[in-house]
Amino acid sequence: MAQIRRLFGFVVLIGSTSVFAQSGFQIEEATIDDIHDAIQRGETTCVQVVQAYVDRARAYNGICTQLVTEDGGPMTPGKGTVRAGSALVFPSTSVAVSEILPDYDDYDGLPIEFGRMEATLSDPNVEQQYGMVVGMTEAGQLNALSTLNLRGERSVTCQAECDRHPSDGSLPQRCPAGCEAFRQQPDALERAAELDAEYGRNPDLGAMPVYCTVLSFKDVFDTADMRSTGGADARYAMDAAPQDATIVAALRAKGAIIYAKANLSEYNAGGGNPGGAKAGTKTFGAGARSSWAGTSCNVYDTARETGGSSSGSAVSVGANLVSCSICEETGGSCRQPAWRNGVVGFVTTKGLMPYGGSIGVEPYLDRAGINCRTVKDAAIVLDALKHPERGYYDPRDIYSALPRVLVSPEPYTSFVTEDDEEAAEAAGRKPLAGIRIGVVREYMVKHTDNDAAMSDLVNEEILRVLRDELGAELVESFDPDYPDDPAIPNMVYNFQHAIAEILPVHMPEYIQERDEDGEYKFAVPGYDVTTRDYLVKAAEGKAALSKDLNLRSINNSPATASFSFHLLQYLMRRGDSTVNNWSTLNANSKYYSESRTVAMRNWEYKQNIVSEGITRRVKMRDVMRLVVLNVMHRNDIDLFVNPSITIPPTRIGYAGEPSVKDRPRGRFPTSANLGVPELTVPAGFNRVVYEPKYVLNDDKDDYDRVTNTEETELESPLPVGISFWAGPGDEPILLRVASAYEIATKHRKAPPDFGPVAADNRGSRF
Repeated sequence: MAQIRRLFGFVVLIGSTSVFAQSGFQIEEATIDDIHDAIQRGETTCVQVVQAYVDRARAYNGICTQLVTEDGGPMTPGKGTVRAGSALVFPSTSVAVSEILPDYDDYDGLPIEFGRMEATLSDPNVEQQYGMVVGMTEAGQLNALSTLNLRGERSVTCQAECDRHPSDGSLPQRCPAGCEAFRQQPDALERAAELDAEYGRNPDLGAMPVYCTVLSFKDVFDTADMRSTGGADARYAMDAAPQDATIVAALRAKGAIIYAKANLSEYNAGGGNPGGAKAGTKTFGAGARSSWAGTSCNVYDTARETGGSSSGSAVSVGANLVSCSICEETGGSCRQPAWRNGVVGFVTTKGLMPYGGSIGVEPYLDRAGINCRTVKDAAIVLDALKHPERGYYDPRDIYSALPRVLVSPEPYTSFVTEDDEEAAEAAGRKPLAGIRIGVVREYMVKHTDNDAAMSDLVNEEILRVLRDELGAELVESFDPDYPDDPAIPNMVYNFQHAIAEILPVHMPEYIQERDEDGEYKFAVPGYDVTTRDYLVKAAEGKAALSKDLNLRSINNSPATASFSFHLLQYLMRRGDSTVNNWSTLNANSKYYSESRTVAMRNWEYKQNIVSEGITRRVKMRDVMRLVVLNVMHRNDIDLFVNPSITIPPTRIGYAGEPSVKDRPRGRFPTSANLGVPELTVPAGFNRVVYEPKYVLNDDKDDYDRVTNTEETELESPLPVGISFWAGPGDEPILLRVASAYEIATKHRKAPPDFGPVAADNRGSRF
């Protein structure tokens, strides 16, 4: 067996220069069961599993974006932070802004904040990219993991010799006082060695279902043994949190390796800008980005965005940098990165997964989620979160006080369809026979050529796989902009019917909402939508609702000020001696752009948190749950299906697809707004895109995003996702159907640019 030695505070793996070479066990695409089986057969050890992921991080976790400058000239590459034993290396080239913004010489708007390298605030000895950036084609790097749980690099406060192993002597006097307690905690390799020493080939998988499962966590979940800053370049007195988030502690107790923090859109995209002071410069371009770690890139095309805000979670899973990851979403940022990076995204009924000890943006919506490469692995992780005494309740999360009937008394893995052809044939019926699925046409409208390509692909999957191969019965909803399929029965009571019956009495103010010009958004010719008489007629089906009032538009809500409240609450609870409120946070932080700096300062001064947005969201969740549940009951529907979205990933730094008729760019937010479960699964690959572009406006002071009709055929196809969702507590049926679909299609494919690490690069440093 390989032995671990500690040299100058770093862990070095001795006797394993070719990890898995003798056994042939391959970590790439390995499931949790695969790892457990290999350990039990003696083909690998937990240390070797962790080391294999460290090797992959060293090979693939570098920078994948370059700066946008005025002239596209060469750059002096800066020294980045250390990951997996090596300092990040930044590109020495840049891209001219004219390649991104056409007619730039005629642009007369705010000055562009061009890209530049600068020292970080947390560690002035390392640099990061600031200002405008763009993705790199075939970068060979992904920038998915911001911090690895490796001694000497897992904390900036206690870096290098300030994280020296206790057996290697006392700390230098210059080390902060908190480092003495911090260094007592084992890093990922040391913890793996402890597990090997205690359990060898015979771990108790009943007590530890995620034994040696190597996990990353979106950097909004506190970890006591790693830097925890929400992705920010924030100079805490101690950058590791005083205690684990509930979800981290639960998985640690069940045998998981708490291995890395995943990169993200800083502070879950940070709630936008509440208004106030305005930036004097402007940046353009899409991409999920944090000030401390930079921008993550798509595993199938590094020039393209990952989706946010849980970018690093999905990328780290998609590229086999970890076994699974814990993501977080407010509107859809577990599911959006999942489908874009070819992995499973599983979000549960709001409150089922604990959120205590985490940074949020919108507490009413925020929820943890799971990214894995298979549905079964996601179910294993969910089962591991169950506490032996209090179940899924988290005293640190008020939303976890769920009605007991919404929580399955049986393990969630028991609902997963097994990949067993003989058993399926012996059953004598198709796997989904008797299951009735509602096809949500509102989410399949072909607004643009991009929408059409992906909508058609998923529609084919619904018909060929779910109906014909697996035996599910389909019914479809109605949208006037989507052609009726005569081969699929229509819902006898669809979303339009339910909205018309339920909305007028519960939220008449929504129907009477005005646009910026003071006109009624949902006016109906011949009716006064403000009157009781109209509302009753609409509810009784005797008067029409506006054609613009549908399942897409009803998800829209005004902004809230909840981020101002929740981040301050988090800082107060964390109790750091340096960063403990909004003013000390901003005084000890550096942000990646001026607009981000201004937004965070505006949040600092946002004392009044009363907003129409939170009232709307609380009411709308109740109303829309009534809508969805009535549609399910009236049509005997077990669950719904639709594309995860119908827009392909945008190129980082370039224009994103404009929203059309309330179709968002990255994900449909219905399940997030309702707090109901959803499972996103790979649904194949798309080779045709229509790249949106920037166009200088008539006043020449800004750029508009416009849809493109010119077809581009991709050399490397991009993933497509299919989403299954249902009512509160319906995780069991989602797991059954999604796993059956996954087994039937096996659409998940490892990204070709991030294959196995060469043998001479394995185990050479740690």
